[in-house]
Amino acid sequence: MTDSPLRARAEIDLTAYGANIRALRGIAPRAQFMAVVKADAYGHGMVPCARAARAAGAEWLGTATPQEALQLRAAGDRGRILCWLWTPGGPWREAVEADLDITVSGLWALRELLPAARAAGRTARVQLKADTGLGRNGCLAADWPELVAAARAAEAGGVIEVTGVWSHFACADEPAHPSVPGQLAAFRDALAVTERAGLRPEVRHMANSPATLTLPDAHFDLVRPGIASYGLSPSPEVGVPADFGLRPVMAFKAALAQVKEAPAGLGISYGHHYVTPGRTTLALVPVGYADGVPRHASGTGPVLVAGKWRTVAGRVAMDQFVVDLGGDTAAVGDEAVLFGAGDHGEPTAEDWARAASTIGYEIVTRIGPRVPRVYVGAAGDALPMDDTGVAEDAGTGAGAGTDTDPHRPGSRHG
Repeated sequence: MTDSPLRARAEIDLTAYGANIRALRGIAPRAQFMAVVKADAYGHGMVPCARAARAAGAEWLGTATPQEALQLRAAGDRGRILCWLWTPGGPWREAVEADLDITVSGLWALRELLPAARAAGRTARVQLKADTGLGRNGCLAADWPELVAAARAAEAGGVIEVTGVWSHFACADEPAHPSVPGQLAAFRDALAVTERAGLRPEVRHMANSPATLTLPDAHFDLVRPGIASYGLSPSPEVGVPADFGLRPVMAFKAALAQVKEAPAGLGISYGHHYVTPGRTTLALVPVGYADGVPRHASGTGPVLVAGKWRTVAGRVAMDQFVVDLGGDTAAVGDEAVLFGAGDHGEPTAEDWARAASTIGYEIVTRIGPRVPRVYVGAAGDALPMDDTGVAEDAGTGAGAGTDTDPHRPGSRHG
């Protein structure tokens, strides 16, 4: 906790996060729910969001790297956690001992995992990932029968348990894209191979945020919304967050560091790409690309200052940028809102994404460790966990408070 004034802060509304999860569960009521908290929960803070997700009833957590999953275990989470981005060397044994669900996307990974599981003296929980058309990690159809056969043999020997089979969409954010039904058909083919081999996975899953929102046939046994949980839309084609009862979770704010009168013809920031058109008032916002403000939004990024939208004047620098207030006034210490939920006229992360020619995912995920996360709303931290890792009064939103712990470091469609 700190009582010192903050240069900048990212306010994380855990009440909104929990409500988003409950709304998404309502869209896929027959499927289990995985809260994807990779990349420090898309910049929102992995451990607080994981606790809030469990409080909202999430049966699973999802991380990209095993290190992220092990960090959740170290923070006390005892529920099911799937991690999927592995490289040679593991940490296989640590993951087995931590009772993680380990994604295997090829024979090389299974061959590294098996001796680690034997050394740990525990049955490893494994989920097989099929590449059905995304072309990233995952096993291609030509190699799938061999991987499935090897996994079945290892399961028969008691070394692993195949708990899941899954895949990931390439273009679910474009619901009419022809690859969507093609990938669904390929996934069903992959499932048929596992069934013929005698595997009986606990969960079959494919639905990311857009598929959860728009493709009921893709829900299977589990859905894994990522960006939608944080109240952002996967794409304009899918719809805006409010269409699904979702609310942005993060607001990015800063205190003005300087306000000064400036003459006409003054060049602003590096390169003088903006020159004051007349006598005006300039306000200095003390965040820059080292904090995650996109340099690509130089001259276009929107900011709410003194009750109005302003645009970044000139280049975004490493630690700061300028806005031209025209004939308006402001004071040092006044609040600049880069983005939020939009309730009070402020820009949203989607507005910044358009300004920077990127996606909302990147805007929130790139907010750096110099920006403290301030947690408001229902704090899942206070809720006791049962043996599954789900909070005992899941879904109630109990436990309110504000946490000003700083962001914990390390901690288009993922």
